[in-house]
Amino acid sequence: MKFIGAHVSISGGVDQGPLNARAIGADAMAIFTKNQRQWVSPPLEAASIAAFHAHLAQAQIAPQNVLVHDSYLINMGNPDPAKSAKAIDAFIEEAKRVEALGLTLLNFHPGSHLKAISEEACLDQIARAMNETLARTRSCVLVIENTAGQGTNVGYRFEHLAQLLDRAEDKSRVGVCIDTCHLFASGYELRGDAFDATWAEFDRLVGFSFLRGMHLNDAVKECGSRVDRHASLGKGCIGTEPFQRIMGDSRFDGIPLILETPAPDLWAEEIALLRGFI
Repeated sequence: MKFIGAHVSISGGVDQGPLNARAIGADAMAIFTKNQRQWVSPPLEAASIAAFHAHLAQAQIAPQNVLVHDSYLINMGNPDPAKSAKAIDAFIEEAKRVEALGLTLLNFHPGSHLKAISEEACLDQIARAMNETLARTRSCVLVIENTAGQGTNVGYRFEHLAQLLDRAEDKSRVGVCIDTCHLFASGYELRGDAFDATWAEFDRLVGFSFLRGMHLNDAVKECGSRVDRHASLGKGCIGTEPFQRIMGDSRFDGIPLILETPAPDLWAEEIALLRGFI
């Protein structure tokens, strides 16, 4: 079964997320649990958590179909020791907020080397940060998002994702989220006959058993551009055919499939389009 939604606003409180998801006909969603542009936020209050669960039930969204995204400020690959430590502490706090909400999945961008260390050293540092987070939390699953390879970001190759998964000390609590725009921008073709080859390589290097969520986004720029610019479905260079194939493929069942397309007023229409492909 496919569970489809979008990254919805929590303006007015985290409990507003499920209501916003219900308004667009979603049965999955992504949210931040705090202001993503700030390092520190007030703790989640019991009343807010209770309202969140009440609204989640009203929206008929299962907790396992909520993909929480961490703050954009966090870079666990930062080569500066003080900044890296600050990032890890913030990430652990994000994981604890996921657990406080009774959720499971914490989606994050792996990090950037900032041209100060090698990609290999950056990945090593991120793996250590992931293991520290696993050790200091109970149940949260750390979901690594692939990147477009823009700037100095790591995570734009399946090999990078595999390396981070391999170094995780508790593999039951790690996974990946594949963003289709990032995948395409980083050089993995999704159109035509290449669709099967790309996903075969993913399965060989990472494995579908680790796929815990997806971001379904078209791309403004062509394959291999390494430019992270999302487009609405069918209005970019990927086109609708790969999304039709994803929706008809059982390997993508049972995980949150999340729109991060740039026009929220089209989300209900895009969700209906994806459901029509099923």
